[in-house]
Amino acid sequence: MTQNTRKRFGLLGRNISYSFSKGHFTTKFEKENYAGYTYENFDIQEISGFTEIIKNTANLSGLNVTIPYKEEVIPFLDKLSKKAAKIGAVNTIKFTKKGKLKGYNTDYYGFLKSLSPLLQEHHKKALILGTGGASKGVAFALEELGIEYVFVSRKASEKAIDYSQITAATFEEYQIVINSTPIGTSPIIEACPEIPYDFFTEKHIAYDLIYNPAETQFLKNAKAKGAQIKNGLDMLIFQAEKAWKIWNK
Repeated sequence: MTQNTRKRFGLLGRNISYSFSKGHFTTKFEKENYAGYTYENFDIQEISGFTEIIKNTANLSGLNVTIPYKEEVIPFLDKLSKKAAKIGAVNTIKFTKKGKLKGYNTDYYGFLKSLSPLLQEHHKKALILGTGGASKGVAFALEELGIEYVFVSRKASEKAIDYSQITAATFEEYQIVINSTPIGTSPIIEACPEIPYDFFTEKHIAYDLIYNPAETQFLKNAKAKGAQIKNGLDMLIFQAEKAWKIWNK
């Protein structure tokens, strides 16, 4: 059935011309005959620009949020879902019938659904590389799966170890390694997180939230040692469909 209502959706982020979301939703609207529905990139250099978008964009019905605004956008919202509040990061915004902005997190759902089929009995603990907004959804999903985790950051803190602390013993204990940083994203595809890749084995899962390129240097290095690898494309598709349900409920 053709939908002729005028509705605008979009992605909030910085330097997002490469974005998956615009192509995904534009194709969806065409295939499913959502005439009048559009999806666009709202590329802003500072989160303060979000106010202008809200004020000046007519018929805006929903937004996705990407790096680096998943945490910074929260003060601009009227309310959060229970899970988004627990996670502390938002990647989906719904414009309610009363004109309020409500934040959700569908990243955790996409990650959980994407990772689950790979898990085996010995996958008990995970290293999360990075401590930004994307890492928070990952951590929440791991908690739901009953998997212990440790964050890895450039500087050690109460909540994280630093990269120099990762050893062979670390890899023996943690058999899932997740890159939640943007390191290795196109066009700088030769870059990768500074971890000792020689310690990967066939018992490890290397998961990269990046999807462009499809096989990052992080994944290539882990694959060379026999690890099972997975990029972030399925996660993105799952989280996008979850966002679509939220916008339409």
